[in-house]
Formats: sequence, structure tokens, C-alpha cells
Amino acid sequence: MVRISGNYSPEVQEAIRRRATEIYESSGEVAGQDSENWYQAEAEILRESAGTPIRRAIVVNVQGVVYTGEYECTSADGYTPGEWKPGDPVPIRLSGDKLYLRRPNGRELQTTVVKRIG
Repeated sequence: MVRISGNYSPEVQEAIRRRATEIYESSGEVAGQDSENWYQAEAEILRESAGTPIRRAIVVNVQGVVYTGEYECTSADGYTPGEWKPGDPVPIRLSGDKLYLRRPNGRELQTTVVKRIG
């Protein structure tokens, strides 16, 4: 059994395990290469996921219409979840598929509407 070399989510661990198994099988099932296969798989999976920015979502109710807007952490201008409490009034503006929320500090959080209910 190979030790996990990083503190990864169960999904990432499973992706690495699957890829390590593929490497093992495609290289002729050579015994004793578990660690090498694992580290190669880990590097491949992490390299693939590095290009995918983490997206978060915020849900707001605007006159009975519930919008879910996704945003990328890297372009959220320092926004951290919890700036608003449930029930707080949040000034918003809509423009196409973009939902802009005015933050307590005066800046806007730009999100992309991914779901609209109502």
C-alpha cells in the first residue's frame, strides 16, 4: 500500500489511485514500483487540476427570484464568505449573466449566474 503524500480530498485521492493503477497496468504490472507509480500519478493529477480555478457560489433572493452566482476565488478582490449574514440586505445589479453584489466595503463581487429559480 502506498502512503498518501499530500493532504488531499477523497476525490483527489481516488483520482490519483485510479491513475496510479492505470500506470501500473500500462507498464506491464511491474511489482515494486508502487511509490513511483503513485508519485507519477499524483504529479499528473495535480498538474491537471492546477489549471482549474476554484469556484465558489453565493445565493441571493431578489424579490422572490433566487439566483446562484459562481465566482472564482482568485478574482474575488478579497471577498470571504461570511461578509453577509443570512437576511442581510445586499445591493445587487444584473447585467446579462453577471450578478454584481455590493460588498460592505463598497467593492463589488462579480459572479456568473448559473441558476435562477422563480
